[in-house]
Amino acid sequence: MKQALQLRLGQHLTMTPQLQQAIKLLQLSTLELQQEIQEVLDSNLMLEVADEGEEFQNTGTHEASESQAEHHEDAQEQTGSLEMESIPEDLPVDSAWDDIYDNIQMSPSSGSYNDDDREFEISDTSSESLQDHLTWQMQLTPFSETDMVIAEAIIDAINDDGFLSMDVEEILKELPEEMEIELDEVNAVLHRIQYFDPPGVGARDVRESLLLQLKQLAVDSPLKDAAIDLIENHFDLLANRDFPQLLRKLKIDEDALKAIIATIQSLNPRPGSQITSSKPEYIVPDVIVRKVKGKWKVELNPDAAPRLRINPHYASLIKQVNNSSDTNYLKNHLQEARWFIKSLASRNETLLKVASCIVERQRAFLEYGEEAMKALVLHDIAEAVEMHESTISRVTTKKYMHTPRGIYELKYFFSSHVSTSDGGECSATAIRALIKKLVSAESPDKPLSDSKLASILSEQGINVARRTVAKYREAMSIPPSNERKRLA
Repeated sequence: MKQALQLRLGQHLTMTPQLQQAIKLLQLSTLELQQEIQEVLDSNLMLEVADEGEEFQNTGTHEASESQAEHHEDAQEQTGSLEMESIPEDLPVDSAWDDIYDNIQMSPSSGSYNDDDREFEISDTSSESLQDHLTWQMQLTPFSETDMVIAEAIIDAINDDGFLSMDVEEILKELPEEMEIELDEVNAVLHRIQYFDPPGVGARDVRESLLLQLKQLAVDSPLKDAAIDLIENHFDLLANRDFPQLLRKLKIDEDALKAIIATIQSLNPRPGSQITSSKPEYIVPDVIVRKVKGKWKVELNPDAAPRLRINPHYASLIKQVNNSSDTNYLKNHLQEARWFIKSLASRNETLLKVASCIVERQRAFLEYGEEAMKALVLHDIAEAVEMHESTISRVTTKKYMHTPRGIYELKYFFSSHVSTSDGGECSATAIRALIKKLVSAESPDKPLSDSKLASILSEQGINVARRTVAKYREAMSIPPSNERKRLA
């Protein structure tokens, strides 16, 4: 083959560094955005947190953008006309952000969070797992060295719900053979662990856990013996809610059976859930919605992110510095700061536009609740705001809206739909709310089956199949009708 040079023309899409940064900021949650802003403040001396009374440059509204431009022009006039001709408006499309700017950690004198600007609640996020809690009690118990080894193996076999995940025989096989431990010793140690806190821990099933909790009640607790007798001898009847059989077996009236069942229901079927190792997650709403003079007003949460501005003192140094390397260093940081502020403004403007469109479409939900929720998909909002669906997906992910009805993720307002008899649409959220309402109002001794729920919804003009009702019911953690049956 003969080698030759050829010239071709073509078009292709490439993301500029500015677009990369804008997309990155767009998909960050509020807490992640605050962390990103802090990192930029620590690395860029041109950025600083504005005072409370000053205009800030990341509001995302057109009016604020105009005032920011005027404020920045005034700052330039005060510090002298800056020779910014050499600062490019855009970076080359084939470059990356890190190729142009180095994230240099600045001294504490650079713009960063100050204690006076914002107060943070410092809380202890450390948490104790169930195994740690049990191990602490084990160390306080006068166990022998052999019993201590057995106790450690048993605690390792207890899952997060507090139940023993292995048989005693399997635990025995895991123990060192040279210790010559017998099965009776393992059962004896397990019996002692089952009286650790929380009550009911170390049980092999729910029945045993309930019995352990009942036996740890005070001696003079009313109905303690009756509840133990019911769990020991008639647990299957109770699980199947066969109340007529229970009344005949126990030879008591309905009021007494209600009192016994109420005592059992006061117990915890998952004792390990009292000790959780998960850290708390804090939600900071990005958008605040409230009704003002009969109209719903949408605005960004001013506390979601710090107010940023370009430091006029450092910006004025660009003209004063004679060293070319120092001048380029300052110009690069100034341009980076401008792009970051512009990206923040773009993020907030997009978020405000999408949130306003969602509120406009879901006004009935804000007025009347979940039953009035309208069917909405990403394509509807994307078409209304003239953006791509992927952009709407980024905006609505991990972003929260504070409404008079509570705090909701923006994704919550999107749901599939079911056709109605008059040719309209009903959202899945509204159907779930109706199912929940019907179940809460049902007769306790004759709960509504999935077929009956589907029939009632059909009478209201909502065409939904029985299996769809079952899917929505399970999504709301509502048990089936046979498990909802109780004494009237």
